[in-house]
Amino acid sequence: MKNLRRRFELFCFRNRTKGIPNLMLYLSLGSALVYLMTTFTGNYLLYDLLYFDRELILKGQVWRLITYPLTYDAGSILLTAITLLCYYSLGRAIENQWGTLRFNLYYLSGVLLMDIYSMVFGGWADVSYLNLSLFLAYATMYPDSHFLLFFIIPVKAWIFAVLDLALTLYEVISLSIPYFLFPYNLFPLISIANYLLFFGKDIVNVFPVSWRANARRLLRKKPSQAKKEKVVPFPSAGSYEATTAKPKDLYTHRCAVCGRTDVTNPELEFRYCSKCNGYHCYCQEHIANHTHVE
Repeated sequence: MKNLRRRFELFCFRNRTKGIPNLMLYLSLGSALVYLMTTFTGNYLLYDLLYFDRELILKGQVWRLITYPLTYDAGSILLTAITLLCYYSLGRAIENQWGTLRFNLYYLSGVLLMDIYSMVFGGWADVSYLNLSLFLAYATMYPDSHFLLFFIIPVKAWIFAVLDLALTLYEVISLSIPYFLFPYNLFPLISIANYLLFFGKDIVNVFPVSWRANARRLLRKKPSQAKKEKVVPFPSAGSYEATTAKPKDLYTHRCAVCGRTDVTNPELEFRYCSKCNGYHCYCQEHIANHTHVE
């Protein structure tokens, strides 16, 4: 699995310019157009042609499988405009970091997973959950960036991400108690399945470095008392035998956060942080996403 993911990252890196550039720009403008036409004219014809409907899709209107992301509606005009602008900014930041191809696969895989789940089990493909995966991806890549709550209070992105994940888990539980509404109770997880699929164990990067260090310290196995008292005798002059140990892979750069090197991941770029105290190397994914060493 690790080798498969490494090959996928290498493939996306080599073809980073392929795909649809500025995908979130087209989606945001399209959503704004549909919303304005629906709101000001009172005509829902365009909206009715694009939203997800399982029965109509089975009758041949297959374009609804990919057009429902254009039916976003946050309620008011101002809130819809702010939300679409936010999603566009998040998408651009992720695309600049990953490349066009990987970002296209990330968003479109979310659309595909929701389509499959909704077509098999029935239900409603909601673009709001899908756009939430953009925020989670950004917060995982840049956990220390700030968002202005009520346009005044600065809050770090990782705090919002943890709250979103907690609310998603709460929705799954609330749909299971007191009645077990399977499979509809799993819909919140399916809507962010692309986030879980692309990041894997890197989801823990959304938490501060100090939290992760404390967790590793608690989970680390302590050596037994017998091992502590083990005495290693020094070999006598006549009993010494030359041993050959397998040399470790020599590398030039090693990321101080994830541990990847220019040998294990030749597709990555490595940089040294000028704000850290000392010489600390970071890969392209963590050069702007780490806690500075003081």
